[in-house]
Amino acid sequence: MPKLDRYLLREFSQATLAALVVLLMVSLGGVFADVLGDVARGRVPAGMMLAQLGLELIRYLPLILPLGLMLGLLLAMGRLYRDAEMPVLTSIGIGPRRMLRPFLMLVLPVVVLVGSCSLWFGPWAKRTSEDMIIAGSRSLLVAGLEPGRFTELPGGGGVVYVGSMSNDGTHLNRIFVYKQEGGRIDVTTARGGTLSFVGRSDRYLTLEDGFRVEGPQDEGRDYRLMRYASNAMLMPQTQERRDGEDTQTMTLRELSKDPRREATAQLHYRLAPPLLALAFALLAVPLARSSPRQARYGRILVGFLAYLIGTNLMVLGTDWLSSGRLPMTAGLWWLEVPLLAVAGWMYLRDGHMPRSKLSFKPRAARAAR
Repeated sequence: MPKLDRYLLREFSQATLAALVVLLMVSLGGVFADVLGDVARGRVPAGMMLAQLGLELIRYLPLILPLGLMLGLLLAMGRLYRDAEMPVLTSIGIGPRRMLRPFLMLVLPVVVLVGSCSLWFGPWAKRTSEDMIIAGSRSLLVAGLEPGRFTELPGGGGVVYVGSMSNDGTHLNRIFVYKQEGGRIDVTTARGGTLSFVGRSDRYLTLEDGFRVEGPQDEGRDYRLMRYASNAMLMPQTQERRDGEDTQTMTLRELSKDPRREATAQLHYRLAPPLLALAFALLAVPLARSSPRQARYGRILVGFLAYLIGTNLMVLGTDWLSSGRLPMTAGLWWLEVPLLAVAGWMYLRDGHMPRSKLSFKPRAARAAR
């Protein structure tokens, strides 16, 4: 590989990696807040928080990687213009066409990674996440109940205390449950209990041989005492996977065979990110062109706005396809093809100066003198 290609590839890679690290850290905070909210609402078992965080981050990679690639290329090209390296390269005949090889050596692997995450890894992460939640909800250990400590119910509706638990987390002893709802308190104790699973998402804590006391929270004597042999309590709801209905979890083969509009729209949605990533990368080179003294952050803002418009149109187009506002033959090609064409034309025309129509006037003026 020529020394110039190695140098440009190193500059492009370092800037892109730095941009991706920053974007992943910012995105990780948002994803963590979403997962933590699901844990608080009881949709996700607390013991699976880190696993769910990683799976959710994989689903967001098709949106994060194109932006990181474009910002990294804008930063790298902006530094070359700021340090007057690009004018030197242009003066010796090195233009965008000559830079295409190191450019594609970075862009093509990222585009392939974006396509892999969008077409395969993202749906796989969605399916794996739902399967883990459904399987984990069958175990009290994963559901967040620990022996010897008080565990708050999701939403702050009460607490549960378990004295001891079996090794597999399905049988427990010496149970205390306190619930508060509608101005009344409910205290339940039991000698033992088990966790049962009805359907795909309903968890029931079956208490055996215990007492239940129910009464007003503030004042009054409306108390009821009940002794029971068996009492089933509904635990907080978890996510429910509906096979054959959620297009986000379907494979490419299932989407291609599904006649529903939602499935076709989802297929176009998965095909769009790698094409948009290539278009944004091509746009980064002409957008980064600036004089050595010119600020480069204004061009980054323009590139970021282009990314926002493109991704929002992709999401809106998918919704229009699902609702029937757009014909299926249009797909998302009305967005991808023009954007790729404009980006390719701007990249190839970058640095081409039009021939001035006044080039012969100075000579004519001298002749007139």
